[in-house]
Amino acid sequence: MLEVLRRVIQEVNSARNLDAALATMVRRIRKAMHTDVCSFYLYDQELESLILMETIGLRTQAVGRVVLPLGEGLVGLVAKRSEPLNLEDAQLHPHFRYFESTGEERYSSFLGVPIIHQRQMLGVLVVQQAEKRRYDDEDEAFLVTMAAQLAGVLAHALATGNFTRPSLAGSQATFKGVAASPGIGMGEAVVISPPADLNSVPDLVPSDMDFEVARLKEAVSKTRSEIRAAAERLVNRISAQELALFDVYQQMLGEAALTEEVEKRIREGQWAPGALADVVRRHVQYLERVDDDYLRERAADIRDLGRRVLAHLQEDTPSTPDTYPENAILVGDEISVAMLGEVPRERLKGLVSVRGSSTSHVAIIARAMGIPTVLGMVDLPLPRLSGAPVVLDGHRGRLFVRPSPELTAHYTTLIEEEEALTALLEHEQDLPSQTPDGYKVPLMVNTGLTVDVVALLKSRISGVGLYRTEVPFMITERFPGEKEQTRLYRDQLESFSPLPVVMRTLDIGGDKDLPYFPIEEANPFLGWRGMRVTLDHPEVLMVQLRAMLKASQGLDNLYVLFPMITNVEEVDEALRLMERAIEELGEEGIAVERPKVGVMIEVPATIYQMDALAKRVDFFSVGSNDLTQYLLAVDRNNPRVADLYDALHPALLGALVELAQDAKRLDKPISLCGELAGDPAGALLLMAMGFNSLSMNAPNLPKVRAAIRRVTLVDAKQLLDEIMQLDTPAQVHAHLDARMDAWELGHLMPPKSCA
Repeated sequence: MLEVLRRVIQEVNSARNLDAALATMVRRIRKAMHTDVCSFYLYDQELESLILMETIGLRTQAVGRVVLPLGEGLVGLVAKRSEPLNLEDAQLHPHFRYFESTGEERYSSFLGVPIIHQRQMLGVLVVQQAEKRRYDDEDEAFLVTMAAQLAGVLAHALATGNFTRPSLAGSQATFKGVAASPGIGMGEAVVISPPADLNSVPDLVPSDMDFEVARLKEAVSKTRSEIRAAAERLVNRISAQELALFDVYQQMLGEAALTEEVEKRIREGQWAPGALADVVRRHVQYLERVDDDYLRERAADIRDLGRRVLAHLQEDTPSTPDTYPENAILVGDEISVAMLGEVPRERLKGLVSVRGSSTSHVAIIARAMGIPTVLGMVDLPLPRLSGAPVVLDGHRGRLFVRPSPELTAHYTTLIEEEEALTALLEHEQDLPSQTPDGYKVPLMVNTGLTVDVVALLKSRISGVGLYRTEVPFMITERFPGEKEQTRLYRDQLESFSPLPVVMRTLDIGGDKDLPYFPIEEANPFLGWRGMRVTLDHPEVLMVQLRAMLKASQGLDNLYVLFPMITNVEEVDEALRLMERAIEELGEEGIAVERPKVGVMIEVPATIYQMDALAKRVDFFSVGSNDLTQYLLAVDRNNPRVADLYDALHPALLGALVELAQDAKRLDKPISLCGELAGDPAGALLLMAMGFNSLSMNAPNLPKVRAAIRRVTLVDAKQLLDEIMQLDTPAQVHAHLDARMDAWELGHLMPPKSCA
C-alpha cells in the first residue's frame, strides 16, 4: 500500500492544475482501495456547506449541485466532527441523507475523512461500496494520508486562484507568517524573482583566464554600485547604524572574501559564471545546514549577492520591475535589503517573504522605516500571485489574497481610523501619563538603533526602559571594540540625559545570533544564550561593562540589566565582573561609580527566586515576550504555533501578579518591557498589578498614554480582579474588549481582523 500511496501522491503533485489533480486522485484512490466510489466535497466557509466537486462512481451531473450544510448528512457530520466516519451500512445511520441526483442509493458502505489545513476545514474525501464492507484500518489510514496530502495542494490552489469555490469565484484566501514589523498595508502584490539562477550555470573551460577575471571584477564593481545606490536612496530614511547593513554587503564583495575565492576557481580552469555559482552555492549550502537563525539569514545575503553578480556576468539586469504600482506589496521567496532599496519608498506599502525571521536584516530595516512586514510565510504559493490584490496585516502576521469587499472596507477603515487617531492624540503627548485619580505611571521606550528618532520623544517619556545592546553587534562583521562601544553607549546616555537609560548586556542566542560568533544548537531557545554566553566569555562581557561605565562618566543615568538569568550564581559572577571593571578603570585613572543593576525576569525559574535576587540587585525588569514564550512552551517565531503565543494567557497574568507583589514586598522597583506593555488594555492591567514603569516601542506610546489618562486606578484594579477570574485567553480578550468599549476606548485597541 505504501508504494501505491507514493505513486498517487507523485501523480497528484505533477498534475497540470488542481482540477486535474482531483480527477487523478479520486480515480487512483478508487482503484487502490478496490471500491466503487470516490468523491471529494469542498467546504465553503461562508456558506458553511460542503459542495460535491469531483467524483468517480456517482453521477457526474451532481457535481457542483449537491450542497450539504455543515453537520447535515454523513459528509456534513465528518466535517463537523473533524474525524473519520467508517460505516458498514450507511443507510442505517441517523445522519444518512439521500440525494437522488447522485445515484448513491446503490451503495451501502461509507468511509469519509476530513481534509484539514492548519486547523481550517477544507473538505471531505469519501469512498463508498455497493456491498456491505467495513473498511479496515489500513484502508482508513490510506485515505487519511491522502486527505493530508490533498490539504496542502488544495490550500495553495485556493490562494493562487488555480481552483475557485463555485459560489465564490476568486474567493479570499488567508496565509499566516511571523509578524516582523507592525502596520497594515493594502495594495497589489509584486512578486520579486531572483535576478539570475545560480543553479542553471553550465560548466565551461575558459579560453582566456585573464578576461574571465576582468569581467568578474567588472560585474562585482557594478554590483557594488547597485548596493551603494540602494543605500543612498535610504540614507534620509534610516539611521547611520542601520545603513551599516549595506556595508556588510560591500564587505562580502571584498577582495579578501567572495571575489578572491571566485578568482581562484577561475585560475583553476572554470569560467567566471561557473566559478561564481560554485563558490556561492558552497557557502550557501554550508550556512543553511547550520542550526543558527542569524547565519541562515547570511546565507540569503550571499545568495542575493551571487545572483546580482551573475546577472551582470550574463549581461543581464536584475529581475525587478521597471516600475512599481502606487501601492506595492513586495512578495518573494526571500527579500534582501538591496531589493528593498530598489523600490521607491512612497510606493512600498508592505513586505512578505517565504523565508526570513524577525532578526533578519530586512526585518530590522523594515521596522526602522515603518513598513508592515510578515516573514516566514512558509505556505505562501508564489506562482501567479503577482498583480493580485492583497491586504497585509503586520500586527498579526496575516496576508489576505484577493480580499473580499467587506474585508477591504474593514481594513480601509482601520487605516483611516489609525491616521485620525494619531492626529487626535498628538496634542496630549507632552502631558503626564497619569490617571484621573492622580496615579502616575512612568512610560519608557525600548531602543536599539534609531537614536535620533527616539530622542525626539525625550519630553514625552520617563527614560529608556531597554536599550538592546546586541543590535549594533548584529550589524557588524566583528565584535565592536571598547572605544566603539563606548561611543555608542555615550550617544544613548547623552541623548536621554538626565533620564535613566537601562542598558541590557549582550543578549544573543535563541533568535539573535552574530555572523562572526556562531551558536550551533538543536534547541537554541533552551540553550546557550543571554548571560550563559557572556559569562562563558568574560572577555566579551568585560569589554562591554567597561565601555558602559566609561560612557556614563558625568551623566549618572546608566542602569545595567542582566538578561536570561536562571540562578543567583549567575548574578554573583556578573557582579564580580562589574566590580573588577570598576577597579580596572580606577587603576587607569577613570573614576566611576557602580550603576544600579537589575535582572531580567524572563525564565520562569526566577519567579521563585525573587527574595534571593533582591539581596543582590537594585531593580527587576520583566521581559514579557520571552517569559510568555517559556511559560507557554511556544516559539514565537514559528508561524505554525504562533497562534498559541498569547501575552494575555491567564497563566502569564497570574505570574505577573505574583512578581509585582513580590517586588513590592521586597521594596524593589519592577518594570515590564514587551508587547504587553505597549497594548493599552495590557498596560492598564500592569498598572493595576503594581508595576512601577512600562517600557515599549515608541509608536505604542500615544495609545498607552491615552488609556492611562482616561481610566482611574480604582477601575483598573476592578478590571484586574475580573480578569483574574477567567480561565482562557479567549475569555480574557473578550472581557478586555468589552470593558474598553464600555469606557469608549475601543479605538485604542489593536485593529481586529474581520476574516
